[in-house]
Amino acid sequence: MKIPLSYNLRNLWTRRLTMSLTIGGIALVVFVFAAVLMLAEGVKQTLVSTGSDDNVIIVRKSAQSELVSAIGRESVSNISTFPEVAAGTDGKPMATADVVSIVNLSKKGTKGMANVPVRGVSSGSIAMRPQVKMVEGRMFQQGSSEVIVSTTVASQFEGAGVGQTLQIGTGHWMIVGIFDAGKSGFSSEVWADAEQLMLAFNRPVYSSLTVKLKSINDFEGFKNRLQADQRLNDLEPKREKTFYEEQSQGMAIFIRVLGLIITIIFSAGAMIGAMITMYAAVANRTVEIGTLRALGFQRRSILAAFLIEALFLSLIGGSIGLVIAAFLEFVSFSTTNFSSFTELAFGFHLTPEIVVSTLLFSLFMGLIGGFLPAVRASRLNIISALRAS
Repeated sequence: MKIPLSYNLRNLWTRRLTMSLTIGGIALVVFVFAAVLMLAEGVKQTLVSTGSDDNVIIVRKSAQSELVSAIGRESVSNISTFPEVAAGTDGKPMATADVVSIVNLSKKGTKGMANVPVRGVSSGSIAMRPQVKMVEGRMFQQGSSEVIVSTTVASQFEGAGVGQTLQIGTGHWMIVGIFDAGKSGFSSEVWADAEQLMLAFNRPVYSSLTVKLKSINDFEGFKNRLQADQRLNDLEPKREKTFYEEQSQGMAIFIRVLGLIITIIFSAGAMIGAMITMYAAVANRTVEIGTLRALGFQRRSILAAFLIEALFLSLIGGSIGLVIAAFLEFVSFSTTNFSSFTELAFGFHLTPEIVVSTLLFSLFMGLIGGFLPAVRASRLNIISALRAS
């Protein structure tokens, strides 16, 4: 015979206090677990969303970021004329040769400093990056010492508002506009004219070249053409999304490893708490268990009943922790990106995969915490259990 589910629910209700404490402990652990996964996913999504499917970025081989890459003017001219490169409405190749450097800015409300990326872009950059939109002021003029800053930079750093100036390289640059780049890596940057930025840093070469393909399927042809040109054998083309995804790996792995270590410590406490709760339930229900056995319920039915209770508690706790973690999607902050050692703004991101992983993790805690007490309950001797009264 099988023990009805209503039996488990009534028993849990009679132990409301201990049940609530167990659920609270599991919810806390699940919240931490989900937050870690959401944070790592947020880093990944921020950088991946920086790229476009039909954009290709060309950097020097083995360069881990644009900061340490270099590409000459002649190479830029040669690659821009490849037949796979799309043309704009003006008939010119849709390409932008960028210069990437850093500027040190003071964070608002603190005495801390942070490295903020400064990107020198060509005139066609905005057309290739539709996620970038001006929200205040105007676009900088080509050939001038003007810059535009992202909404994140303007809100988080001192002296980064429209009309103020930034010390970049050897000169002062006027901030003439603020742009919104959504949840992309560009939302942590300052933009200026590439040629003027090269002069400011006395730099003769660009950091990278980004081109838009006529078709997403043209990538292999573009890559083969570049690799076949001996003048360009020190350069490497990558799909823009792939490049920025690689930029996220180091930081995402660090967050996951550190977070999972913390989660393991917390989960051990939660599983011990669940185990204590279930052991207490077994001790308080010895006569009841003996009666069930005397009525003909088999050991495996007793085992299943106690496991169901443990899994039910863990599922409730896991769901509560997950719901609380979901509100983290409204939270964003910035920290240092290990790949470029510059400030990166990002937030938490919840995905269906994280939801499933989190709920499975909570059920695993319930299974581990409830298994031994359930085994003990199923092995109680009928006569000894009835005598306990």
